[in-house]
Amino acid sequence: MMTNKLKEALVNQMNDEFAAAHEYMAMAAYCEANSYNGFANFYIQQAKEERFHGMKIYNFLNDRGVHAKFKALPAPTNDYDSVLDTFKKGLKQEQGVTKSFYNISDIATEEREHMTLSFVRWFLDEQVEEESMFETHIDYIERIKDDNNALYIYEQELAKRQFNEDV
Repeated sequence: MMTNKLKEALVNQMNDEFAAAHEYMAMAAYCEANSYNGFANFYIQQAKEERFHGMKIYNFLNDRGVHAKFKALPAPTNDYDSVLDTFKKGLKQEQGVTKSFYNISDIATEEREHMTLSFVRWFLDEQVEEESMFETHIDYIERIKDDNNALYIYEQELAKRQFNEDV
């Protein structure tokens, strides 16, 4: 049975996932405003994924009889120094998510709440992929530097990204 401490951590994480989606939409808007439509698409798809994660936690809470309480979303950052800056901030955000899931996992372990541990394991595996993806994009964009042609070609690849909820 979940304690209030674990319930609160899960509710907070659910809200954080929706806040991350909000932040990624702000990154998309920055990219669109600067004619980086392919990068904007990347962030729109990322926002869809974060909302999916939030709903996954929402459904888990409801299945466990926990009231999934929503909080106000913090205002996102709307201005960035560059496309590279959006990816660096995205990586930092994902690293924070990883720490949050570590905390939830620690609480569930202490409380011997095995159903929650099983549930959280999926997110921990997902975070390996998320952090790696952002690190790779940062590496590529730093490698490209000021080569606008290479940046354009890279952007075209990210324009093809589509989030699939069946994952």
